Amino acid sequence: MQSIVDLYIFFLGAAIGSFLNVVIYRLPRGEDIVFKRSHCPKCKTKIKWYNNIPLLSFLILRGKCSECRTKISWRYFLVELLVGISALYFYHHFVLRFGSYGDFVFYFVVFCLFVCHFFIDIDHQILPDSINIVLLVLLGGYAIFHFSLNHWLIGAAVGFLGPLTVTWLFYKLRGQIGLGGGDIKLYGILGFYLGPFDILRNIFLSCFVGTFVILVLMGLKRVSKDDPVAFGPSIIFISVWQIFFPEQLNHLMKLVGLSALVF
Repeated sequence: MQSIVDLYIFFLGAAIGSFLNVVIYRLPRGEDIVFKRSHCPKCKTKIKWYNNIPLLSFLILRGKCSECRTKISWRYFLVELLVGISALYFYHHFVLRFGSYGDFVFYFVVFCLFVCHFFIDIDHQILPDSINIVLLVLLGGYAIFHFSLNHWLIGAAVGFLGPLTVTWLFYKLRGQIGLGGGDIKLYGILGFYLGPFDILRNIFLSCFVGTFVILVLMGLKRVSKDDPVAFGPSIIFISVWQIFFPEQLNHLMKLVGLSALVF
């Protein structure tokens, strides 16, 4: 019986992942994400329901449009798979382990918003305000009811004012904008939940990861030193570890010699 429930949770998550693919593609373009039928971006043919089954349709069609045979990015399949697996993980962790459906829904929704932010920023170098607002309501609301005033208030202040000040100084000294407004807002929102110490750790580690990624891309000749590179994915990558896998993150940091940042 449990295996049937697991299968249902997984495919429900994959279906939500399919919707997230729609959000990732349409939201930055200002297109409707609810009522507009899914269609091939190349030939504009509306996708029939039996060609829009999460995971299975992509495999059956071999990653191509059923009409014009244009290749469909593997990312659509991977997002559906990732969200399906995450739904199953959160269900086992929060519902079966602790009996908390509320935490299951809360953390799963936060993870889905992170997924949207991650790929939208890669494609367009923006973190949409609409997603940031939902994250603010969820993470800020959770923090206010579960953490002390000092935790969420100082955390939000450090998360917002710290990067804002550094960006302002960088602009004054170099005449260039360092972090985008979406990145600064996201840091402030995360500060509500993470608190002052963990948001500082996030800032340090995300800058470390972002710098590493840029150096790798430059080494591979994918970008030059003047090309814009999305920084939001680095923030989100570290946030996922901090929010969902904090013990594993602390253990990893000790292994790589960053134990001083394990608070």
